[in-house]
Amino acid sequence: MAYLARRDYSRADLRDKLIATGASRAETDAVLDEIAGLGYLSDARFANALVRQKTGEMSARAISASLKAKGVPAEVASAAIAENEIDDHDAMVALWLRKFGAPPANEREKARQVRFLQSRGFALSAIFKLLRNPPAT
Repeated sequence: MAYLARRDYSRADLRDKLIATGASRAETDAVLDEIAGLGYLSDARFANALVRQKTGEMSARAISASLKAKGVPAEVASAAIAENEIDDHDAMVALWLRKFGAPPANEREKARQVRFLQSRGFALSAIFKLLRNPPAT
């Protein structure tokens, strides 16, 4: 309960955390079932919170991968992403304007901007399109 008092966790994350402290798998699963039944633990709530936090910073594909890495079931992750209506292009443009704000001056700067946007999960074709026709600042 102390973990959940600080922030939401996915069921898989919390399970791993409790097992790492020495709890048995059977006891952990029983406690997690009870906590989930009381409404204190919810993968859907965790997924929605993570999507809201990452929206505008990462692409929908990267957010989905992050949820998968946290152990959130695929259908719950898809529902959370669909519910928050993420627009990758708008998110990429806003992030690019915040981080760089100006077209790259040379190939080295262009490579740096491309790497940054790719690390956030945006498609290479969309990145090149943005850099060819940058928005007015």
